[in-house]
Amino acid sequence: MADLFRSLYKIHFLPLLLLLSGPVLQTFGHGIGINYGQIANNLPSPSRVALLVQSLSIKKVKLYDADPNVLSAFSSYDVEFIVGVGNENIQNMMDPTKAQAWLKEHIQPYLPQTKITCITVGNEVFSGNDTNLMSNLLPAMQSLHGALVSLGLDSQVNISTAHSLAIISNSYPPSAGSFRPDLAGYIQPLLNFHAQIKSPFLINAYPYFAYKANPNQVKLEYVLFQPNAGMTDANTNLKYDNMLYAQIDSVYSAIKAMGHSDIEIKISETGWPSKGDSDEVGATPENAGLYNGNLLQRIAENQGTPMKPSVPIDIYVFALFNEDLKPGPVSERNYGLFYPDGTPVYNIGFRGYLQQLSSAYRTVAASILGFLITIAAFLI
Repeated sequence: MADLFRSLYKIHFLPLLLLLSGPVLQTFGHGIGINYGQIANNLPSPSRVALLVQSLSIKKVKLYDADPNVLSAFSSYDVEFIVGVGNENIQNMMDPTKAQAWLKEHIQPYLPQTKITCITVGNEVFSGNDTNLMSNLLPAMQSLHGALVSLGLDSQVNISTAHSLAIISNSYPPSAGSFRPDLAGYIQPLLNFHAQIKSPFLINAYPYFAYKANPNQVKLEYVLFQPNAGMTDANTNLKYDNMLYAQIDSVYSAIKAMGHSDIEIKISETGWPSKGDSDEVGATPENAGLYNGNLLQRIAENQGTPMKPSVPIDIYVFALFNEDLKPGPVSERNYGLFYPDGTPVYNIGFRGYLQQLSSAYRTVAASILGFLITIAAFLI
């Protein structure tokens, strides 16, 4: 009996005691969202994830699907959700009947208890080679928007799609930003649609990729938001002290070159890997901590970019957890802020999992632990 209790105490009760006695978690703040990917076989349940997200004061979560378990787990939480329609389902969404059926199954049952505010139709469609998929993207977005209107949901939920920076042909200097000429025929009507329905233009932006590709010319301090000489755009005389802001403004310039100054840009993904293959320069816990920690600080200050200084940047960090089943290089499985057991991958102010609990819960849990420890001492 005593040996059994010692084992249970060591495995289950001692970690809980450490959690309850530790300092309070740093919180994210209202300008930061998080990507909740699930390409893994070892993640905590959605209900536990909901508690973690709440403990970090994260108010925005982005999914890559419309997982009913996640949407149910976050019912009545003060968290706004972006949910996704996969690339494989874009063709179906062109059919208004199928689009409405998808909304009735995946969105409508969870409103308003779960705050779903945006649906992304596909991910990085214009970065591939499937021209049929590219052609189908806008009709699918229009069909889903029409279905939202018919269901009376368009004032709550908007429609967008996420792009990689590969759609930009020129990003330097930021004022000369332009879209790839071969994509202009797809992007111009897409921008017109965004302006019409007042939805954001979403970009997945990773300064890490630029640094990895050319570490001898791209200054590490410039991509990590550390003190550096920066660069000045000769056309505007605007100074940039980090690459992410320059990338965002290059997209604003590309959009403006197509006749629009009425579309907001949001960063649907950005992050830095904590581990990589031998040729993935800079993929370390230290650099990941600096990138995300400094980014959090910038957003907490409500900064805008040099081109849009009065518009706070809206960013979704990639990602909440390391995902062990993602294909590709080692870095792809190591973008998480947390391991699946809830411990931080590196230190940007986090001290443990679910430590920011209500005082009532902490008191009850501490009492239970005290009782268990007393029993353990008696048995031992």
